[in-house]
Amino acid sequence: MDNSSASSRSQSRYFPDAAWQRKTPHEANIDKTRLQAAIDHAIAAEMKNPRDLALNHYQTFGREPFGDAIGPIKERGDQTGLVVHKGHIVAEWGEPARVDMTHSITKCMLTSVVGIAHDRGMIRSIDDTVREYVPPIQVYQPAPTGNKSDRLGGSDLLYLFETPHNRTITWNHMLRQVSDWEGTLWGKPDWADRPSEQPAEWRTRPRNKPGTAYQYNDVRTNALALSALNVWRRPLPQVLKENVLDPIGASNTWRWFGYENSWIVLDGLPVQSVTGGGHWGGGLFINAYDMARFGYLALNRGLWKNRQLISAQWFDKALTPTPVQPDYGFMNFYVNQDRKFMPSAPATAFGMQGNGTNFVYVDLENDLVAVLRWIDRPQIDGFIKRLLAAVQAG
Repeated sequence: MDNSSASSRSQSRYFPDAAWQRKTPHEANIDKTRLQAAIDHAIAAEMKNPRDLALNHYQTFGREPFGDAIGPIKERGDQTGLVVHKGHIVAEWGEPARVDMTHSITKCMLTSVVGIAHDRGMIRSIDDTVREYVPPIQVYQPAPTGNKSDRLGGSDLLYLFETPHNRTITWNHMLRQVSDWEGTLWGKPDWADRPSEQPAEWRTRPRNKPGTAYQYNDVRTNALALSALNVWRRPLPQVLKENVLDPIGASNTWRWFGYENSWIVLDGLPVQSVTGGGHWGGGLFINAYDMARFGYLALNRGLWKNRQLISAQWFDKALTPTPVQPDYGFMNFYVNQDRKFMPSAPATAFGMQGNGTNFVYVDLENDLVAVLRWIDRPQIDGFIKRLLAAVQAG
């Protein structure tokens, strides 16, 4: 989208400033009773997992091999939600100002900083191999333990893409979780994340050719984050803040964390590589208002007021279904073209999803963004069905 068309479109839409305007359901021409039914459905569908997310971790992902948490984990708040219609807040409940973990919605932020690098030509093509862009990496170890002779024969540097398999992996493969990247990063082997029921195969199975098999895997996501850090040569939270979240008016309360051991030496300085989720702790900690702003940016295909922050072409790529996983675009955008993911929603709608469940619903046809936090995932479509009934009955 060129600047003139972006400016023309922005003039016909409302974009919130720091103080977000609100409308009553009546002012927004939304059926109040049906909207309340959607809210009541969400509140009743709160996840039953412990609110102590550290305890929850050790009851779930912490039981995997090498499953110990190495990033911060925060106790969560109430079931929370927010509905934005035509840019105005028309409903909110729970604790929308509370900063909580957002888990794998963090991946959408990672996709965005990769997208801006692509928009600026820092990544020439998503079909380039990642190896072309990632140098040998020095891990930051301010006080190495043991005798130096113990490290003889080992590498002083970290190589992410030097095995015969990893050399063939492209940015597109990494963004779509179809790379089958192999290796260990930050003490987590790729096979230890959601391992199969066949332990004998964890380290011996043949690798899938990149692009041929989908596997959701946070070790590989973290390898993408480290690759993006080496492209930007700046901490990714700074890139996100300056290029996305500050321009859309987000608060200054969000934080994007890495792990206690995910530090490298970059241009002579120690820099933390952030995570793509909260699988072992860390990831993006953010409030629902800021999540809704990002959802509204996505609804407008990267446009905010008179600025194209992320190209519409990048969102087109991000929302193109992955051939071997048709409900998944770039991480962590879930598309709905086959109407299996969200049967009640239009085929053009999409969602951003993270554990918890954290969810951002984006619906261009109905000009809607909804944020749901700590809801049972199977109940999301029931909320959407009731929400759309309220909007369409107005």
